[in-house]
Amino acid sequence: MALPDLVTTCLSQPVHYAICKLGFEKKDTHDIDNILSENGEVCWQAVTEHVCYLESDQSMDYIKSIRSLGPVCESVNSYFKSLTKEQFVIQYASWFHWTNCTEVFLEVFDVLQSTQTTEVALGLMKLTSCLERALGDVYLLKGNDCPFLLRDLLASEQLADVFGQAVMNVLRVFIGSPHGLNLRNVLWHGFASPQEIPAKYCAMLLFLTAGLGQLLQTYLLQTKGVLVHRPYVVFISLEELDAFPGNEILSIAEELVKLSSFVLKIMLPFWIAALTAFKQSRYADSVILLLPQLEVGLRMLFITTNKCPNRLLTAESSALYTTFDEMLAKHLDDEVINQLPVVLEEPAMESDFLWDFLNYQEGPRIRDHLSHGEINLETFPREIANQIVGFAISILCRFSDENMFSLKEHMVIKPLMNCASCYQSRFHPISRLKKQVLECMKSIHLWPELTTVPEEQVEKIKGLEGNAKGNTLILMISEIISQLQHCMPQNCCTSDDPINGVLTERLLVELCDTRICTLYSPRPVLEVVVVLRKISAQCHQVSQQVIAGAGLRHTQWFNKTLRSRQRLNYQRMLNSIKFLSPVLRLILLLITLEVVSVHSVCKKNPFDYQQYLKFLKSVLQYTENLVSYTSPEKNKWDETTELTKNTLIKIRKISDRKLMLMHLAT
Repeated sequence: MALPDLVTTCLSQPVHYAICKLGFEKKDTHDIDNILSENGEVCWQAVTEHVCYLESDQSMDYIKSIRSLGPVCESVNSYFKSLTKEQFVIQYASWFHWTNCTEVFLEVFDVLQSTQTTEVALGLMKLTSCLERALGDVYLLKGNDCPFLLRDLLASEQLADVFGQAVMNVLRVFIGSPHGLNLRNVLWHGFASPQEIPAKYCAMLLFLTAGLGQLLQTYLLQTKGVLVHRPYVVFISLEELDAFPGNEILSIAEELVKLSSFVLKIMLPFWIAALTAFKQSRYADSVILLLPQLEVGLRMLFITTNKCPNRLLTAESSALYTTFDEMLAKHLDDEVINQLPVVLEEPAMESDFLWDFLNYQEGPRIRDHLSHGEINLETFPREIANQIVGFAISILCRFSDENMFSLKEHMVIKPLMNCASCYQSRFHPISRLKKQVLECMKSIHLWPELTTVPEEQVEKIKGLEGNAKGNTLILMISEIISQLQHCMPQNCCTSDDPINGVLTERLLVELCDTRICTLYSPRPVLEVVVVLRKISAQCHQVSQQVIAGAGLRHTQWFNKTLRSRQRLNYQRMLNSIKFLSPVLRLILLLITLEVVSVHSVCKKNPFDYQQYLKFLKSVLQYTENLVSYTSPEKNKWDETTELTKNTLIKIRKISDRKLMLMHLAT
């Protein structure tokens, strides 16, 4: 890796000039009274007149605009510093209500009174994310689908209609446009060190946000509109995110930060501030500070392994930044293999963890949600912060000098590194499929507990003395299980009963624990997994319907409220349950076997793969029909028998032709 002490900035020369120097070139002084009315409202015309335009096409001249607005920002910063917190709250707090996070903006005022540069950068990151979210809410007053990128949001006609184009142009000087200061992206992607962000720009954005609140109030009064705030993202099943042990590691974390080659010296204050925030239970702040530092550290590793040192710096407006998305991709722009994941794959933990927490659609996508203001910062879960801190410390250890051996062997570090080496993806589609299968199996295991009609009462019902067709199906299932035996772990059958001895939750858990490389799964694999997940979901719905239906019918039977036809239908249900349980368990076993070998089947020739996919879709059709037939509206239990028979014939036929299991043969 590049020597962290030698890097003095991650800003390219033009970007460094724009942020650190351009806004300081004009020495004019601006009286705050010129841009602030007596009643405390922003005089927008006095601000917008500093935005300059090119004579050629009247597009914005960002260089001249930054230079012209520099003294205005200085004036606003000095003005805020002259106010007490009480004065600021009285005059401005109400103008931040439209953001739905007033407290965040009041905290930014406190930051402006501080001399700590890390606090200014953190305040600006929180301000821009909350402002973006609030502007998105305003956009929805006039539009439907809010743009994902801040750049597109600020350039939208919808916001220009509400606030005016000139006002939106002022904002674009500071955020959203790669041609302007672009403060949000420069900070959130880890390019700016603490000392490179002037506090006056933070003050100016705070001032502009209050001004936007004033304009919005006028607009809503005129249009009789109501601003509705979208709900925050809420993280559920936090236990799924638990990969690392508790925060005992914090005791030596600061020492690691100072010694690890993963940390740029100019970024060290961010790391220290992040760990301090975690100790103070400011979990959102800790993660907001850490994520950009993980990105810049990985970027340094990326440019070293791929031999492209120029990519450490911010790209110009004509090119893309080197961000997490590109660093974690399989290929570079020229289709050359990206070497960073190769380095991270020993062990595989780093890539899997980053994809889990940042990229996969069913994962927490922490960076996206935080940077776009979609999370309530006040209730940010400690569990997530603990995982990000744990990951950060593990990667600090991984990329550290050999003379840190004693530290790596520390009693609180070794368990952390063991967890890192054992990490498996939890939010890749294959991982979610495993979870679905096990949840469905748990549901089916409840069937034996269903209360049924006593046998002596069943025997009194003429015409339902036996279920020959159901017995035939059970024999077919036993035959298929015998064919599958060589695909399963040895000694998986614990009894002479092939169905209840093999089709067990224990076997599925054992198979699902098989480690699978999920990173960069090819398209055919993902296509198969999509179908398998649909099949699993349908099986689970059938199980839930059977449990609910059986419970209801038994209650009605006991209370003698079933009519004659309903009693017959109830008994058909009970007969069908006897073969539906092993059928669904067989399907779950087939799914699990395919999960642990899905990469292999998709390497076969296209004919085999297409035949196999066609077969899976026929199983999906069967489970969809089962959902329909077992629903309380249909109750077509006799039809499920013939339906199941045809599907079992297909499964057996596929097995015989070796199209489904040939990839498992040894």
